[in-house]
Order: sequence, then C-alpha cells, then structure tokens
Amino acid sequence: MSEQINTQIQDLPSMAIRRPVLIVVLNLLIIIAGIAAIAGVEVRELPDVDRPRITVSASFPGGSPETVDTEVTSKLEGAVARVSGVKSIRAQSEEGSARIVVEFRPGVNLDDAANETRESVSRVQRELPEEVERVSIIKADNDAEAVVSLTVSSESLSLEALTERVETDLAPQFLTIPGVADVRLNGDRERVMRVRINPLKLSSFNLTVPDVAAALRQAPFDVPAGSLKSDDQQLIVRADATSISAEQVGDIIVRGDTRIADIAAVYFGPADPRSMVRLDGKPVIGMEVIRQAQSNTIEISDEVLLLLERMRERFPQMEFTLTSDDAQFIRSSVDEVLNSLVLTIVLVVFTLWVFIGSWRATLVPAFAIPVALIGSLALIWALGFSINILTLLALVLATGLIVDDAIVVSENIQRQRSMGLGRRAAAVIGTREVFFAVVATTAVLAAVFVPIAFLPSTAGRLFREFGGVLAGAVIISSFVALSLVPALTSKLKLKSGGRHPFAKFGQALAQAYQWCIHKVLDHAWMTFVISLLVAASSAALYQQLENELLPSEDRGKIRIFARGPDGVGLNFMDRQAKQMEDILLPYVQSGEIESIYTVVGQWDPNITFITVPLKHWDERHFSQQEIIAKLRAPLGDIPGAPARAFGSNSLNLRGQGGGVGWRY
Repeated sequence: MSEQINTQIQDLPSMAIRRPVLIVVLNLLIIIAGIAAIAGVEVRELPDVDRPRITVSASFPGGSPETVDTEVTSKLEGAVARVSGVKSIRAQSEEGSARIVVEFRPGVNLDDAANETRESVSRVQRELPEEVERVSIIKADNDAEAVVSLTVSSESLSLEALTERVETDLAPQFLTIPGVADVRLNGDRERVMRVRINPLKLSSFNLTVPDVAAALRQAPFDVPAGSLKSDDQQLIVRADATSISAEQVGDIIVRGDTRIADIAAVYFGPADPRSMVRLDGKPVIGMEVIRQAQSNTIEISDEVLLLLERMRERFPQMEFTLTSDDAQFIRSSVDEVLNSLVLTIVLVVFTLWVFIGSWRATLVPAFAIPVALIGSLALIWALGFSINILTLLALVLATGLIVDDAIVVSENIQRQRSMGLGRRAAAVIGTREVFFAVVATTAVLAAVFVPIAFLPSTAGRLFREFGGVLAGAVIISSFVALSLVPALTSKLKLKSGGRHPFAKFGQALAQAYQWCIHKVLDHAWMTFVISLLVAASSAALYQQLENELLPSEDRGKIRIFARGPDGVGLNFMDRQAKQMEDILLPYVQSGEIESIYTVVGQWDPNITFITVPLKHWDERHFSQQEIIAKLRAPLGDIPGAPARAFGSNSLNLRGQGGGVGWRY
C-alpha cells in the first residue's frame, strides 16, 4: 500500500489533482522569479557579440608616414604582439600619428588585456623618439562610431577658453560614466604661446632658428637646488625661473645682450587647427562618446543625458546640442518588439477562444503564456543573457509554441470527460495518456533550437541567446501543461457544443479537411511525387536567394565619408566639405534632415566625416536608404574628394547601407 502511495506521489498528473495548491504555488514561484529578475537583466539592442578590442595610439608631430611606421608603429606593434590572447593586429601609420587596433580572442577579459598591454607598451616607450607624445591605450576600437555625439558652443567665450573649459570640466565628467572608453574631441584649439620670428632681425643678429629654440627650452626652468638644515628646521631650496607670460618669454636671452623680444613677436593665441567642426555651418567643438567593447549603449546614453542636463544648469553660458544618439533607435526597436509581443498574446488567446468555444476553457491553456514568458526572464538572468531584440523575438515565437502542449492536455481531459469519467479521474488519465507525447514534443523543439547556439563565429554568438530563451520557454511551458493545466481543467464543467458562433464555419472546415484527406490517401504516390517536386523547387530557389547577416536598417542617421589626395591640407578639405553641405541643404529645407554635423580632419587632414541625423521616422517622407540613393550620385561627383554616403548597422560592422552580407 505504501509503495502504491509513493508511486502516486511521484506521478506529476496525480499530484496536480491531489495537491492543486502546491502546483499553483510552484507556478507562482516561477512567475515571482521572473519578476525579480527584471531588475537585474540589462536591456540592449542585440546580444553581446562585441569583440574585445584595444586601441594603442601615439602622436609624432611632424613625422612622415614612413618615419612614423619605422620609429613608432613597428615598435608598438611588436610590444602588443607579446600580449597573451591576441587574435589580430591592425596597424596604421599616418602623418604625425600611429594607431594600432588589437583584437583579442573571444572570452578574454578586456580589463586584464588592457593592463597587460599597458605593461608591454611601457617597456618599449623609452625606445621611442623623444618627440613622441600622448601614447594612449583605449579599451575600444578608436575608429568606431560614437554612440552619443554632442557639440558645445558659446557666444561669450572664445574658442581657446571654450576648449580649456571642455577639456578640464566636461570631458573628464563623461569619462567617469561606466562603459565609456574615450571622449573624442574635434574642433578644439588650445591656447598656446606663439613666437613669430622676424627673419631679417634674426639674420642681423647672426642667429639661427635652433639658437632661438634652445633658448626657449629654458622657459620652464624649475629645478631642485638642495636644502638647508638646522637643529630646528629644514628648508628645501628650489631654483624657479619659469617664464609664464609673454613679457617674461620676451626677456629670455638668446646670446649676449640679444633677447627673444629683439628678434620675434611673442603673444598668446589659438593653436593651429588639427580639425574643423561645424554644426549647420556654425563652428563648434564636437564631443564624441566612444563606448568600450562589451558595454551597454542604452546605459551609457541614459548617463550621458542625465549628465548633459546637469551641465546645462552648471554652465549656462554654453550651448549643448545632441547631434546623434544610437540608443534612440535601440529604444524604439525594443518598444516595437514589446508591442508585437503584446499583440501576439492577444491574438493567441483570441484564436484559442475561436476554436475552443468557451472563455473559461480558453483561460486554462492561456495561463501557460504568462508563466512561461515571465519565467523565461529568470532563465535569461540565470544564464547571463540580456533583454534584446532577438530574445524578445524568441518570446514572440514561443508564444505560439507554449500553448500547444496545454491545448493537447486540456482537450484530452475534456475528451475523457465526454466519455463518462469524473473530473479528477479524467484529469489524471487524460494527462497520463499524453504525458510522453508532451515530453517528446518539448525535447524535439529544444533539440531544434539549442544547436543554434553552437554556430561558429558571429552568427553563433548572435543567436545563442535566441535559441536558449526559446528552448527554455518551451521547457517551462511543458511543466505548466503537465501540472497547472490538469489542476485547473479538473475544475471546469464539461463543454456543451452547438452554441459557438463559429460552429458552422468549423464544421465546414472539418468537412473540407476530410475531403482533402480522402483525396490524398486515394492518390498517395501522386502526393509523394508532388512533395518531392516542391522540396526540389525550394532547394533550387534557395540558391537564387541573397544571403546576409543583417538586413538594411533605417536607423535615422546617415554618415558621409570623403578622402582627398595625400598631402592636401585642412583648407582644401574644408572647401570640399562645404560643397557636400550644399548638396544636403535642400533636404534640410524639405524637413528630411535634422542637422548637418561636419568634421574635417578627424584623423588625417585629408579626411572628412559628415554625420546627418534624419528627422523622426514619422516626420519624413523618405527612408534612410532612399535618401542615400539620391545623395550617392552628386556626392560622388565632387572633384578632388568624392564622397560616399552610407548607413550604420546593429553590429557596428562596416558596410554600405547597413546590411552585412555573407561571403562564400
């Protein structure tokens, strides 16, 4: 007798009937776990497929690309090559600067890799020329697009004063935001002291430029000169003859009685421009927030917007303009998928009612939807996944799958009731009959979606969360179907037929289905041949389809890139950039473009980048791809520096139009 009781306790359907409160509590625990996990799950656009990257950059003023490559880039490249976990190295030597992008193998901790890279670079830093400055290591691809871009301007402050304020008060604040790798400044011009030498006076005093340069090196003269000690105190002696004003520099002696002021004009002024930035034709300073690899764009954007509001209150004399924010598109995409999820749930419940015919009977399988979907959030948190477009799409797809098992169990219990069994007996026997069928269906679905996670390269990492969430939701739904559904169905009354508003339509469908089955069975070989032809035709059509990892996206932002001939200066590229702006102005006037953000000389003097934020999707008549198609011809016809317009994509992979294709 005790063995029979133990067997009954181990049987899930019988436990659901004899202990319905326990089953309800277990399902409520799944829901509570999912609700509790919401606060700990991050929201992002796509799963974390960022490759661990670090950028090492250095400045070598006046160095040619060949000299930079020999004296700087090759030594830094050899240093980073000794770091463990390096997958690839991409080095670039330009006039006056070197940039090395190091990509590490998946799974490498970015912080540990950055620390090891700093140690390796510091070992060879003494081997670099003395003129090399600003050797920096950034935990991101320095060529990457900024996730948030903004401009700073002022009517009352000069460009030099504004640059100092941005570098000392603004940029450090943005760097403290978690996930920010760097804040890139463009259009800044520091306040420097200029010494303009008069060649005639220089030759009349029989001096050379190196003589003047050697004298100017004495301007920051501050050296320790020992100390004075007594029984009661100790004084440190410091020789300080630093020249900080234009008059003091002018009084520096070059040779004999000849001073700097005798042969040159000394004054403070802005440094030579390294880049030019305009917003709708107005000179501004651009700030671009670069995120670290494997960080969250939405979280960075939220912090930047909060900090921006505080900056506006703290610096009323400055004008801040947000030119682009990638998180805006991500938030809109996530909201759209959430709306689709809600609509899917409503349609699934309505479809259940159409075919079941009773609201009370419809609610039983419908209860599997919230338990499985909310329980999947706990699974997302436990596996370290995130709420993103793909995981939400997995939940949308799972909505139709998770009610299948509940419908099978519920309908089989109702069938047993119609055969004369009581409520409790019908619930136990009906569930036992389909128990292994439900388990087999769940195992098959999990076996289909779980292998997606093992796809190689970016595709596998991209769809790992999709397959895991979908399989997890189906497994949870099978538990609900075998526990909660029989417990609730045993409380329902037996369905009465003939009063459903769609009964006649359903009977017509049943008759049509019966006729089709007879025809198929009477012509089995013909049916088999037709199926083979359809399969072969599908395989042939598949070969003709285009393949791509991501489709083209309308992210509401167009980027324009132009490269001029080697050796041209900023003024030449600035004139070309104004021609590009003239091409864009008609779209600004027609309301398609929000603003024009131009950066000339971001990395090289012969490079121009223009970021064109578009109006909101509801406020414009043309899509991003249509506008790019219209701009492509006139931008490509600009003499000296033909430009190319393109859009970005969710993976931040370089490609025209935002689509990323496969190559075989």
